[in-house]
Order: sequence, then structure tokens, then C-alpha cells
Amino acid sequence: MTVTDSRPPEIGRARLRKEDARLTTGRGRFTDNISLPGTLYLGLVRSPVAHARIASIDVSAARDAPGVVRVFTGADLADEQGSLPNAWPVTPDQLAPPHPAVAVDTVAFAGEIVAVVVARSRAQARDAQELVDVDYEELPLVLDLEEAATDSTLVHPDLGTNVSATWVFDSAEAGTGGEVEAALAESDVVVERTIRQQRLIPAFMEPRSVLVDPSGEQITMWSATQVPHIAKLMLALTLGIPESKLRVIAPDVGGGFGGKLAVTPEEVITILAARRTGKPCKYTETRSESLMGAHHGRDHVQHLRIGAKADGTVTGLDVRIVADMGAYLGLITSGIPILGAFMYNGIYKFSAYRFECRNVFTNRVWTDAYRGAGRPEATFAIERMMDELATELDMDPIALREKNWIAHEEFPFDTVASLTYDTGDYEAATAKALELFDYDELRAEQARRRKSGDPIQLGIGVSTFTEMCGLAPSRVLGALNYAAGGWEYAQVRVLATGNVEVVTGTSPHGQGHVTSWSQLVADRLGVPFENVEVLHGDTQIAQKGLDTYGSRSLSVGGMAVLAAADKVIEKARIVAAHMLEAAATDVEFTDGRFSVRGTDQGVSFADVAFATFSAHDLPDGFEPSLDADATFDPENFSFPHGTHLAAMEVDTETGRASVRAYVCVDDVGTVVNPMLVEGQVHGGLAQGISQALYEEAVYDEFGTLVTGSFTDYLVPSAPDLPEFVTDRTTTPATSNELGVKGVGEAGTIASTPAIVNGILDAIRHLGVTDLTMPCTPARVWHALEAARSTGTAPSATEAGA
Repeated sequence: MTVTDSRPPEIGRARLRKEDARLTTGRGRFTDNISLPGTLYLGLVRSPVAHARIASIDVSAARDAPGVVRVFTGADLADEQGSLPNAWPVTPDQLAPPHPAVAVDTVAFAGEIVAVVVARSRAQARDAQELVDVDYEELPLVLDLEEAATDSTLVHPDLGTNVSATWVFDSAEAGTGGEVEAALAESDVVVERTIRQQRLIPAFMEPRSVLVDPSGEQITMWSATQVPHIAKLMLALTLGIPESKLRVIAPDVGGGFGGKLAVTPEEVITILAARRTGKPCKYTETRSESLMGAHHGRDHVQHLRIGAKADGTVTGLDVRIVADMGAYLGLITSGIPILGAFMYNGIYKFSAYRFECRNVFTNRVWTDAYRGAGRPEATFAIERMMDELATELDMDPIALREKNWIAHEEFPFDTVASLTYDTGDYEAATAKALELFDYDELRAEQARRRKSGDPIQLGIGVSTFTEMCGLAPSRVLGALNYAAGGWEYAQVRVLATGNVEVVTGTSPHGQGHVTSWSQLVADRLGVPFENVEVLHGDTQIAQKGLDTYGSRSLSVGGMAVLAAADKVIEKARIVAAHMLEAAATDVEFTDGRFSVRGTDQGVSFADVAFATFSAHDLPDGFEPSLDADATFDPENFSFPHGTHLAAMEVDTETGRASVRAYVCVDDVGTVVNPMLVEGQVHGGLAQGISQALYEEAVYDEFGTLVTGSFTDYLVPSAPDLPEFVTDRTTTPATSNELGVKGVGEAGTIASTPAIVNGILDAIRHLGVTDLTMPCTPARVWHALEAARSTGTAPSATEAGA
């Protein structure tokens, strides 16, 4: 019998990703790489105007163009296309207009699809779509969020209003705190601010692509999606396809960031075109189509009031936001700002809290999930307000936060926003960050620069955050009227040789699930890391699952994997006991080996696997299989947290802001693979910093997206970002057995306020008290000039005197 050598544990080991060798050597299999015989290609005609009636569409020239097989308009598809789903009606009276994949009578944003060309080649489809002649009768449009909320101009006149829903949380009504107006009235200081969260574009690396094969017993769709299981269900419901007759495959997916958490018009259209023609059909968007037609993120106006006593103790927090839905509701559009509702209080002990959100339609492409999804908006607001309060009270921003945060001995802590934070240690994370940052020396340098009138001023930005992630507890989601649950599924299959296949309901697109899940199973079953294969992203193979978003994969999907592995062990224990002629209760399992307690008798996991496969001598009634599946549905979210510090240099002559140093210390619970955690943190920091300094989706007064290419929509590259100093503290989560939390969104959530707070800290003494993101050189310079022209800004020398 084989004896298994003891191996070092996999959990905590910085493994290179299994996926990378294939991807970095050009052997990736993305949707647009997949070719089927006889494939037809789609060209989509998009409206150049933001709001109009479709007076007429002439497709005759396009239909007669070389290679064109069919041309469809919205009227042609009206009886089949249904309405794109919204899975999160946040209030019983939420208003939602029909959301056709192809517009029938009117268009509500520039970029909306009005016709479909099906041709034998991609080039022929592109050429022919230019020949479709559409006559538009333009209608009044509304682009400004707060104007839209007045209903002076309606996006969808049939609804009678632009307000889709109003959602309110009040701590007094919920029994989690006092009445906010009373708390503010009793405060010594009340700070009021309006904050603009600009519109962002997910800007994933791989544009969206869809391939549909209608042949055979099933329709098979390959799609660059984060959510193959959700897409399968929603497309089946939308199009009236029996769920068993639709197979969805997410092959390699080149990033998503929430931008591929969607059921898209393009998926619906490609299925309909394939059904109509009886041929495989493919659509792959251009970058400009992606920026114009894929959903955007953020886009809120936030009105905030925060109260405090003279000693800095916070009292009440009042939040009123207007959130831009765009022209329609996407899959979870309406719920995105509501996710933030539970996080505006941050890590602080408010006695009263009220949140009100109005979801409003405008004539722009709809918004939906983007990395962090509601929680970056909340964290930015509270961390900006804590800095504003510190200024009002003339307190150090760290000292103010320390006075108000939840102390480590107070966990678990019931917050004013109705959540229970299970664990945390904000003191430890902050202490480590301050040490790595050399906070006191940077403050001293800041004072020297102010005194000398240096044109390059130094500011220190602080962000101490937490987030709710591992979006999962099905009962919580049900209470919020979300259509689906939050559980996750996994199956562990044992092959005859003892090798293992893991089938997961999560759907990775860069996170490293293949590597992490291999580490989890290798540790639990005592098999070599190399002998674990992970299968995912195909609803025919992983028949159940709820996919990947919201930093849920490890804390929910990973726990399902471990639960299935544990079931495998218990089944294998019965076979091992039979082989060892012992009672199952006397058989122990350690390091891949079953042994009889108190003896040296044992068999390896591989021995048991082969004995089960051969089935020559199994216990009576035992089926010859060790395979097991499991689902996991946690009782609570997980709550990673951290302290992020940014040293910002601002050139007061040009307005340019640059990151001189960035330190972050995050607590993400138990770490399975430190290398993957570092990668997630670095990527998140890049996107959060980019919101602060570079990115904004801009529309002109006609509703045309003017940032429709990477020439105008700025995303940073490596030279635009600093070296990051990262570290961790660890307080294990109690919502799962490993104590893991989420990490995929932490950097994005925490970094944006740290950057903006740092810029304002550099120039506040010059009279600049607020900035709108992104903090471009032009905006910073104009703010400085406005302060100088109004006489609120002293000279640099005077400011330092």
C-alpha cells in the first residue's frame, strides 16, 4: 500500500497561477477565437441621437449589399425579443420601461441598437450596416441628474416620471439607532457637502463577444460573460427557451470588473439571428461600441450631512443621493446604489443614520455593476466627510477616525445601518500603515514646504474603510427583493488514479480560481497540487452556480469546494475502513492517508480511489464512487477592512497632482495565495486611483459620448502609477471555516478617497475646499485660480507663514 509523503500546506503558499502558462503563450481560448463552420457575422446599427422617435428605417440598400444574408429591425423582432431583465426591483412600486434589445419605436440613448445586419463576413456586415438609413424625429432629452429628478423632461413619457424608485433606510424606523434630525440638532458641529461621483466605464481588456450555434438539440452560446449560469436562466426566461435547451459557455474571459455582469442586448440579438438563419452567428464589439453601448458605472450626486460633538464624537449621518440609472434598467442597475446604503457609516459608531436614494432615468446608456458596486461610492462619501469634519474641528484626520471607529474588543458589532460586523482590528491596520508610511515625517515635510512657499505642495490622504462582500446570504438578498439567492455550488470528482476534478459554479475571469481551488483541495485531500483540475464556466459541466462578482468567490464558492471535499473524505473513510478491517470511527485521515488510530496501518487516498473504481471488494451497499457535491450559503457577509495612505504632490503652477507614495494595509482574513491577493490589491488600486485622477465618461449637450475611445477616456498604464507598499493584518472572518474575506474590490474602494483627500490636504490652505473627480490638472488649476481670484487663497508664502 502506498504511503503519502507529507507536503507543506498549500493554504498561505504564493503559487504561480496554473492559468498563466496557457494565457501568456497565446493559447487562450476567448470567444472571438472560436470559429464554427458556416458562421455568419453581425453588424449592429446604433442610434447617433440620444432621444428620438424612429420615423422610418430603410434597409433595402443593406439587404442588397454583398454577402448580406438578412437584415432585422426592431419591428421584425418585436414579437420574439422580449424585454431585457431587471432582477432587482428595489421597491414594490419601482417603475421600469420595456428594455428591448433592438429599439422598435423610440431610442432613449445614443448608441441604442436600431437594426441588425447578418452577413457572411465581419467586414461585409460592417460595410452593410452603414447602408441602413434611419430617419429620426428628435425628442427633448435630459442628461443632468438633478434636473431629471424634477421631471421637467421625461425620458419615458409613458411612465409619467423619471424617478424609477425611492428607497429609504432610517435607523430610527429600523430600531438600529436614533432619529437623524434630532442627532444633528444636538450636535455642536454639522458639516454639509454635495459630492459628485462621476460616470465611469468598466473598460475591460477583452471587448464583449457572443457566438451562438443553433444546431443540435440545444442552443449553445459562447459569451464573454462573468455570469454564464445567470445568463442561461435569464435568457431562457426572456426568449421563451426551455432552460434545458440552452447551454452557456464562458471560455477565457479577458476581465469584467462588473461590466460583464449582465444579460446583454447583443446576446439576445445573436440568439435571435441564429434561430432565424439556422446558422452559427457571431458578434464581437469594437472598442468604441463597447465604450458607447456596454453599461457604465457609478454616476451619483450625494448630499451629505454629518454631525459631531465638539470633541469630535460623531453623532448623526444623513445621506440623500440621486443615482443615474441611464435610459433603462439592466440586470441589477436599480440595486447598485442600495448596496452602498449599508456602508455609508463605514467603520464609525454613529448613533443615528438615514439614507434616501432616488433612482432616476436619463438619456444615457444604463448603469450597472462596476468594481465595488455601490460600496466605493459610500466609502468615498464617508471618508471625504471625515476629512471635512476633521478640518472643521481642527483635528488630525487619523485622530478623528481613531476616536470614532469600532475598537477591536467591540466585535461583533451591530452597526447603525443594520449589519453585524463579525471581526476587525482597525487599530492594528492603521498602526502598521502609519509606520510604513512614516506619517510624522511627512507631516513635518508638509509644514516645511508650506513655510517655504514651495510651488509643489504636499498633502496626506487618509482612507480607513471596510466593505461588505461575499455577496451571498440568500435570506438577506431575499429581504432586499433580489430575484436570486447567494449560495454557491461545487462538485469534487475523484478519478481512478486518485487525481481530482473540481467543478465550480464560480466563473473566473482573471481572479485565479483554478489555482486557488487547486490549493484548497490539495490541502484538504492530501493530493498533489498538480493533480487537481478545475472545471468552470460551462453550464453543461457545472450545471449549477451563481457565478463571480462582489468578492464572493472564495468566501462562498471556495467554501462549497471544501464542503464537497469533506464529503469525499467521509465516503472514502468508509472504503478505507473496509480495506483496513476497522471501524470507520477508528480511521483517521491526515496528509492524504487513512490510518487506524493508534497503529501504523494505513492506505493512501489514491489506494482508496482505485479500490473504489475497481469495486472488487467494497462494503455492501456502497456505490463505486467517491464523488460529492455541495452548496454553501453563509449566514453573513464578510467584512475586509484596511487603512490606505497617500502622499500627494500638487504643482500649484500647473495643477498637476501626482502620487509620491502609497501605503495600504488590508485585512482580508486568512490568505490562501498571497501572490493572488497582491495582484488583486494592485489592480484595485489602479482602478480606484484612476477614478480619482483620470477617468470620466463625458456626454455633450446632445447626449453624445465624447469619450468614446481610449484617446479621450483615460485609463492609466504602469508609468502613471506609483510603487505600492502593501501589507496585511489578519482577523479571520467567522462566516466561514477558513476565516477568509474578500479582496477583489478592496483596493478600488479604499484608494479613491485617499487620493482626493491627499490632493485637498495639499492645497486647502490655499483656499481650495473641494474638487470634483477626476482631479485633472485643469480642474485643480482652475480651483486654485478661483480661490486666488476670490481672495480666499493666500500666496504660498503667506499660507506657510
